[in-house]
Amino acid sequence: MKKYFRLNKLFLLVFALTFANCSKTDDIPQNIEVNNFVWGGMNAYYKWQGLIPDLSDSKFSTREQLNSYLNGFSEPGELFNSLISYPNEFPKDPNRIFSWITDDYVALENSFQGLRLTSGLKLVGIEYANNSGNAYVVVRDVINGSDADNKGIKRGMIISEVNGTQITTGNVNQLFAPNSFTVSLADYNGGNPTPNGISISIVKTEVTENPVKIATIINEGANRIGYLMYNQFSSDFDAQLNQAFADFRIGGITDLVLDLRYNGGGSVTSAIYLSSMITGQFTGEVFANKIWNEKVMASFSSESFIDRFTDRLVKRDSSGNIILDEAINNLNLTNLYVIVSDQTASASELIINGLRPYINVKLIGTETVGKQVASITLYDSDDYTRNGANFNNSHTWAMQPIVLEIRNKDGQNEPNGFTAEVQIAEDYSNLGVLGDPNEPLLSRALQYITTGSKGSNFSYHKESIKPFWNSQKRNIDFNNMYVDIR
Repeated sequence: MKKYFRLNKLFLLVFALTFANCSKTDDIPQNIEVNNFVWGGMNAYYKWQGLIPDLSDSKFSTREQLNSYLNGFSEPGELFNSLISYPNEFPKDPNRIFSWITDDYVALENSFQGLRLTSGLKLVGIEYANNSGNAYVVVRDVINGSDADNKGIKRGMIISEVNGTQITTGNVNQLFAPNSFTVSLADYNGGNPTPNGISISIVKTEVTENPVKIATIINEGANRIGYLMYNQFSSDFDAQLNQAFADFRIGGITDLVLDLRYNGGGSVTSAIYLSSMITGQFTGEVFANKIWNEKVMASFSSESFIDRFTDRLVKRDSSGNIILDEAINNLNLTNLYVIVSDQTASASELIINGLRPYINVKLIGTETVGKQVASITLYDSDDYTRNGANFNNSHTWAMQPIVLEIRNKDGQNEPNGFTAEVQIAEDYSNLGVLGDPNEPLLSRALQYITTGSKGSNFSYHKESIKPFWNSQKRNIDFNNMYVDIR
């Protein structure tokens, strides 16, 4: 069942403790309105609030003291960054890089729905083998319906120049930043690509990416193997995900390969739904436990922090009204094969972690990121929600701070990432076609399913190739895992 935290109770409690003689309606100088929102939201919800002196409930005894403090920061980002970079005497938060603030919450909201201004290219940057200082990018994937897709760019293509300029480690972000550019394709040439005379002009457009990239059935002897490439946990596409599992059920699959190699995370609710689709025999049992800061944990019932397997997919609008309610199409599987990489994070890792106490979860690929924490979106309103009273529409700042750690029913997670038992890295000189049984990682997964053999492990990156750049890191929601609040 989809659950929402209603924040009013905690906000009122925190504010009462902080300023016994003040109220939210007290005048706040206009120049620190956003800073006031930043401090208040972090004081209420940041996971490590209790370790940070400047977020202590007893730090400021009067509104004037707080105002003076807030006035010392020139802009909200400076204040926010100071609050997640606390002194050495406190335990370091290795995941504080996953907390962020934005001055454009519309773009943030769109990213959660898979909507972006994009060329459609998903790229990794690699240095030339000859140590010349030059670099090239390899197309890992192309978003369906994007301009790059429409122009015929395919996975595995190599780009050595943009607008006639050779790519280097220092200019790659700048070259791909404009809303339109021309790429020059090249041949691999042993890791020192040479231009092949093909140039393609690309324009960034607004595209909504369906994260259900591929859903197909592969016949391997007596095995009917479902293959699902899923690239983001986006609640706007939960119904499409459920339909893919309906097709798997109708197709009578015996095994499932879940490809999360490029999935950096997203909605915890979508992760619960996906895990319930994969299984089905554990409805009502604990999928995961969420651990917030002490103030939040004391302000809600213990059940509020438990996520359970479900047999229904329920979607609500911004006011909490049900707009979709349908049965989960479950498979009752006891084995799951997951393709992972160094881009597999947060909600993707939650799938692995939440399911492993119940079924056999087997990993093919490389070590995952290791992100067992999640965030919420905080807005400048009385209760920090999008629809809260006194929503401040004079700016578009919002925060996405880490607010909780998430563990499976046995209290486990893997902050250092999951290690694949079948280790194989992508070969950038021969990526193969996604969904094709001969694509190297999928081929190894199929071998594991049909023979039980793990095969011989490749080196972590074939020919010692390790990308220095990943275009996905520019996305505002990169490697994010979030929970719904209202």
